Amino acid sequence: MSKFEVYKDRAGKYRWRLRATNGEIIASSEGYSSKAACLGGIASVKRLASKARIVQG
Repeated sequence: MSKFEVYKDRAGKYRWRLRATNGEIIASSEGYSSKAACLGGIASVKRLASKARIVQG
């Protein structure tokens, strides 16, 4: 099962990364100043990704 991991980077910012079932990182975030903001970012991705359209160039 894929999973979001929340962690602190070297600068003390909270970040998330999305890992596929094989453990590969398939997405990662910007740095957030608080854990709550980071969790909000995850919620936004989860909510908006299902509605995102595919654009091919």
